[in-house]
Amino acid sequence: MRIAPTRMNLIQATRRLERVAKGAALLRRKREALVSELFRLARPAADARAQIERATASAYPALLGALASLGLAGLRAVAWPARDIALEMEAGSLWGIPVSTIVRRPPLVRTLPARGAPPGAHGAASLKAAGQFERLTELLLDAAPREMVIRRLGEALSQTSRQVNTLERRVAPALRTGIVGVRRALEEREREDRLRLRTLTRPSDSLH
Repeated sequence: MRIAPTRMNLIQATRRLERVAKGAALLRRKREALVSELFRLARPAADARAQIERATASAYPALLGALASLGLAGLRAVAWPARDIALEMEAGSLWGIPVSTIVRRPPLVRTLPARGAPPGAHGAASLKAAGQFERLTELLLDAAPREMVIRRLGEALSQTSRQVNTLERRVAPALRTGIVGVRRALEEREREDRLRLRTLTRPSDSLH
């Protein structure tokens, strides 16, 4: 960073260095807050992932059992019509990061009367698979907003760390080096001016 050796540039560079230091301090505090928020969400997220893993381990074997019992065509027939799931979402902000949460969703695990099929039409295997996948879908929907927040917090943390490193390891050292160079140039210029002034005043002193 080259700074012209003037007093005005020296003042401006010094002020800029102060702003850089304040900005880096604010970003460090933001980074600490993001880390704390990530740690706060880490345990619930880990528990939710474990539940999803267990539900998945139960749902797919149940699906294989339903396929073995009814076949693909029969399973598609009992699954008709497709089910629409309406969610009520709410937008928000966390440390300046846009996030969304599910405010309301319908219950996904249905009773046999809620399925709208006559008794015995589905079979035990298909009912078990449907219930397992409905439970899995509930877990996925509940975990999705938290996973999105964690991902965006991680991205914000990475960006903030890069900004702190840029300010502390590149911008601030370059400014300090430039300020030191300007001060040395100004001091050298002042010494030259004093020397020049002495040279100009010596003849008048000798006349007296």
